[in-house]
Amino acid sequence: MASVESRRSPASSRQEPEGRSRRQDKYSVLLPTYNERENLPLIVWLLVKSFSESGINYEIIIIDDGSPDGTKDVAEQLEKIYGSDKILLRPREKKLGLGTAYIHGMEHATGNYIVIMDADLSHHPKFIPEFIRKQKEGNFDIVSGTRYKGNGGVYGWDLKRKIISRGANFITQVLLRPGASDLTGSFRLYRKEVLQKLVEKCVSKGYVFQMEMIVRARQMNYTIGEVPISFVDRVYGESKLGGNEIVSFLKGLLTLFATT
Repeated sequence: MASVESRRSPASSRQEPEGRSRRQDKYSVLLPTYNERENLPLIVWLLVKSFSESGINYEIIIIDDGSPDGTKDVAEQLEKIYGSDKILLRPREKKLGLGTAYIHGMEHATGNYIVIMDADLSHHPKFIPEFIRKQKEGNFDIVSGTRYKGNGGVYGWDLKRKIISRGANFITQVLLRPGASDLTGSFRLYRKEVLQKLVEKCVSKGYVFQMEMIVRARQMNYTIGEVPISFVDRVYGESKLGGNEIVSFLKGLLTLFATT
């Protein structure tokens, strides 16, 4: 099977406008949050540091889904510290799903590229400049962080969690043959218009959503580049992965297998 990084399509073979520099591009980071009071100040500081040192034009959009731990209050303080042009708090009243969080965030995004990532410090912003370089090198529609390629890896998980993740990824590869090495990850860079179209097509909820995004991207002939990343388990708070999410993942996987 051809490498996912070698495919080209009418949707993505267009060239960047001549003379466009990286500074002219703008990157909107979407940070959906729920009970991330301790983690949010740290991830925002790391994002600001990475973007500032790299000379990248950016904004960070925080979509808080009614966190009872005061995450919204922390986000309001961050907005004051860094400025409302860089930190945009766009809260919702309750948890409404990851896909709708992205839609909500994109409604307020002014960048032509979108970065999605977790707010729990599992994804280090230092990889974002690498995502951007990869996208420019191959003119990719999507650049996905991968734990299962090159020097990528997972740190801080117990054996059970590693087996679940590896098993889910293996089963997904066998059944769906997506041409990407890490389907369940959620650290990615998208062209804004590509993410908008993919979200419109996706129907899954929870952890299956990220997997469906890549599968639909393959169906729609979007090109995908990959960058190895180090995934580190959250320091503060509790993982949102439980038995119900695993059952939902398996059901969603079978649905995608039957419909794609």
